Amino acid sequence: DCIWEELIQKGKGLKTVYQRPGFIEDNYNFSAEMLMSMVQQLDRLIGKYGGSEWNTKETANRIVELLVEHRALVQTELNEVTSGMRKLGEKDFLGPKERRRMLKAKEKEEQEEEKQQQQLDNVGDGKAVTKKKKKRKLKDSNQYFDRKARLANAQKKRKRRDMRRQRKEAKNEGDAAP
Repeated sequence: DCIWEELIQKGKGLKTVYQRPGFIEDNYNFSAEMLMSMVQQLDRLIGKYGGSEWNTKETANRIVELLVEHRALVQTELNEVTSGMRKLGEKDFLGPKERRRMLKAKEKEEQEEEKQQQQLDNVGDGKAVTKKKKKRKLKDSNQYFDRKARLANAQKKRKRRDMRRQRKEAKNEGDAAP
């Protein structure tokens, strides 16, 4: 009879993220740009439902209360990320800017490691040098094909965009004709 009892207490209905096996909320983080976006959206909702049009309704006041609490938690997380207390990893929810920054940092680190390895290889024996070259070639080919796939996807997107633009222009021309 009661929705709460049926869904939450008896566990009927769709499964939630909290019911996933191995789910631990602290296992993931959001990048600063995503957290800032969340804070902006929370501020927007707090402003909307805290305004004169809604503030006489009990449910709106409760929503504002919950949103303010959630904004405080998100702001704390944002402060931890920006201060470096909370480290982001590749499996975290990263925005495009943070993902690019991490990729550049990783590439720079790999280049430095490669330089160090080359210096060691120059001192080492010929077999070690050959193995390292094969590894490097494999890594380079993976990067090459990843880059190719990204370029192909970008090209497909451009074609679709151009086709939509052309259809729209043709339609506008058809509408303008007497």
